[in-house]
Amino acid sequence: MSCPTLQANFGRGLVFSCRLGDIQKRSKGPVMPIRIKSLDETAVLHDVILCDVWGVLHNGVSPFPFAVEALKSARKRGQTVVLITNSPRPAGAVISQFETIGVDQDCFDDIVTSGDVTRRLVSDGPRKIFFLGPDRDRLLVDGLDVDLVPADEAEAVLCTGLFDDETETPDAYADMLVGFHDRGLPLICANPDVVVERGDRLVYCAGALANAYQAMGGETRIAGKPHSPIYNEALSRAATLRGRLDQRRIVAIGDGVPTDIRGALANHIPVIFVTRGVHARDYYDDRRIDEARLVSFLAAEDVRPDWWMEWLA
Repeated sequence: MSCPTLQANFGRGLVFSCRLGDIQKRSKGPVMPIRIKSLDETAVLHDVILCDVWGVLHNGVSPFPFAVEALKSARKRGQTVVLITNSPRPAGAVISQFETIGVDQDCFDDIVTSGDVTRRLVSDGPRKIFFLGPDRDRLLVDGLDVDLVPADEAEAVLCTGLFDDETETPDAYADMLVGFHDRGLPLICANPDVVVERGDRLVYCAGALANAYQAMGGETRIAGKPHSPIYNEALSRAATLRGRLDQRRIVAIGDGVPTDIRGALANHIPVIFVTRGVHARDYYDDRRIDEARLVSFLAAEDVRPDWWMEWLA
């Protein structure tokens, strides 16, 4: 017998719920999702699009023009596009990055970041915080009533990433994490992604450190994908833009299985898996996808997206 696992009210009266049995039924088994080549092919089914950013809309260096145009076209035909990203920075900083790398802001109606929803976790947590991440992310705590202190004075850790994700790996933080664990400090993870693409490279994110901390028994607090707070906020924003939502007419798009795909399935949202993203090395031979390997990959990950496409277009 299935049992309710999630139920929340979003904006103007939307009740969004899912049942464990439904999630298991939809997510298991080595069945190939439906291949599509254009977002137009599913347009008649959906009013709201929740679209990932890194790996789908851009690679951290350059935008993907076909993806940008696909979302612009979706908006022109009346669909609402809310970008939903695990960036640890507030939305304003992500939009500034769009301006820098050339992402056309006409491709979305609103944007929700892991940084946005993580600010609430920080506000509700201990005041003395050790900031673990690059200086560029410190704006995450701007305006919050917290003190950034040295590690030995901290009552909690706020992790936005590695100090230097260009050269370091999570192994360099093992002793630091053991020390936090021994003191019983909660680790607030502002970016649940383990890795993201930056140009043609993969770089580690805060999620890699959070996973290591969890593995040693440490407490983690996370609001970004695949967890429900970021979806709650995104759907609330969509409801503000459109009015009451029909949960059957919402679709998510993403390239990360642990975050985008699992998060959509756990929140009972149909999902399009973009294969030319962070997992491409698992099933591509040079520039050609090996569909048998893709089926095996999805089966090993125990997920079943509804559709897949190589690029968002």
